[in-house]
Order: sequence, then structure tokens, then C-alpha cells
Amino acid sequence: MADSNDLVAIDMELSSPDRKEHLVKTANGFISVAIFGDPDKPALITYPDLALNYMSCFQGLFLCPEAFSLLLHNFCIYHINPPGHELGAAAVSYDDPALSVDDLADQVAEVLDHFGLGAVMCLGVTAGAYVLTLFAIKYRRRVIGLILVSPLCKTPSWSEWLFNKEVRGGSIVPDSDTVQSCRKSLGDMQSHNVLRFLQALNGRSDITEGLKRLQCRSLIFVGENSPFHLESLQMTSKLDRRFSALIEVGRCGSLVTEEQPEAMLMGLEYFLMGYGVYRAWEVNISPRSPLSPTSMCAELYKAESMGLKLKPIKTRLHPNQKGIY
Repeated sequence: MADSNDLVAIDMELSSPDRKEHLVKTANGFISVAIFGDPDKPALITYPDLALNYMSCFQGLFLCPEAFSLLLHNFCIYHINPPGHELGAAAVSYDDPALSVDDLADQVAEVLDHFGLGAVMCLGVTAGAYVLTLFAIKYRRRVIGLILVSPLCKTPSWSEWLFNKEVRGGSIVPDSDTVQSCRKSLGDMQSHNVLRFLQALNGRSDITEGLKRLQCRSLIFVGENSPFHLESLQMTSKLDRRFSALIEVGRCGSLVTEEQPEAMLMGLEYFLMGYGVYRAWEVNISPRSPLSPTSMCAELYKAESMGLKLKPIKTRLHPNQKGIY
């Protein structure tokens, strides 16, 4: 992986000249949204982890040519930054009321309303995965699929303290390019803005029971060395096993999108096949065709050769559905 300074310096606009930055007014203040691609295509919403923005959290994934061709060819990407996490953001006023995770989920709905979006695909990492999962529980008809990386679903625990220690560095976990990049991203942000998001996250509730009410398919990635590995397994056990899958990535921590983005490609590809989405050079589908999911593809569970450990989950189709095998 490149030096952390290089990671921050790369401008994703080089890969997508159609990038547009928006400040969207919500009931709880303004949030920054970066849009890549054709707005006539189906929408993919992203939400980064704590103290990261879309550049520092998703750049590794979107700079993979295969991921670029798969996602940018088929979706318009809406990168939502947590309040005050965008590059160059000013400090949020201390007089502004504290946020809750419900406020953050409601902000996602307000972003969709602002851009006139209907049902969307969601991609979130850890804290962002929690926000988007809560959004999917509260607004079930507005989410067609969840792609979650090292997600949270329970109340805060000591594992998060250990995760914070890992990011700060110490004797337990040696520095890595990813850790250094996270530190630099944190150093570039207004500390009060980060603390505000952290306080909202620390006040979160257990949403495991709500997972049973989800009406969309879910794909979970988690690194073997992630402090949230066990929580991701627990979350998977609560999801409808007919329409969910777990991919464990070896030799990887929580931030799979940056540490090993190439390990996500096969899982993403087969997951999205269930929605009729393919790489640009394989099948040319109409960008306006609705994403109507069929089933979890059986090939998703045959990727051991890529160093992935997959948890096989049986699928069952409705009588009028056909699988992709």
C-alpha cells in the first residue's frame, strides 16, 4: 500500500470527472454529499466509519479497476460524509444540539428525499454500517440491499476501546499504512466534529431484533483481525439466512475497503449478480432497468482460492424466482 500522504493526495475526480459536491440541509444541520456518475442510474449510498470521510474510507475500493467498472458502470454513487467529516469542514458550533444515531439515519432519508431517490443500495463501514443498517430498519422500503463492512449491531463494549487503542498505535498492534492513514485523516479533521459523531455512536442501542425485520438482501465483510469480528458473526446469525452471506477476510482488520479491497471483488460481483448487475465488459445492461433481486448466488460460497473464508448460507427461492448459477 502507498504511503499515507499519497492516499490522501489522490483525487477520485481523476477516475470520475462527473463528481459533484453538495451540502444538503437536514433537520439536524448540513451534511456533505459527493456524487459520482450518472444520476439516471440506480443509486448506491456509502457511509464511512468514524473519523473518516469517503476519500479515506472508500478510495482503495473504488481505485480497483474491477470495482470501478462494476460499481460506476451500474450505479450513481452518493458518498455521504458524517456531519463535519468532509475535507476542509469548519468546526460544528458547540451550541448545536447533540446528535443521536437515529438523527444520522434520518439524515440519510433526507438526503434521498433531496435528490429524489427511491430505493437504494447501501455500503457502510463499521459506524457507517450501523447507521445504514438502522436506516434500513426504519425505512425498509427504501433499501434494496446492504453491503456492510465490519458492522456494529450491539451497544458499545470494551472491544471498541481496544479498537481505539489500535488506531492510536501501541505495543499490541504495530503501525501499518492503514493505521497511519487513519491517524492522518483524524488529524486533518475538527476534533469536536469527530467527538460529536462518537458521542452519537456511543449512545446507540442494540438493533439485533430489528435485523429480523429487514426486507433486503445483505452481504457482510469482516477481517479476521477486526475487533468487531465477533459482533459481525452475531449480526449474521440474526439476519434472514435465506438472503444474507458473510465473508471473512484473512490477514485483515476492520477497514477491508482500504486494507484488502481486492478481496471484496468476488463477493461483490456475485452479490450484485442477484440484482442483474454485471461488470461493464461482461454484460451491457440498461442503466435504467430496476434492480429486482433474485437470490444469493451459489458461487459466492466458492472463493477459498482467493484466501477468503466464506460462511455458506442456504438459499430458498420463492416459486416465481429463478436463481443465477
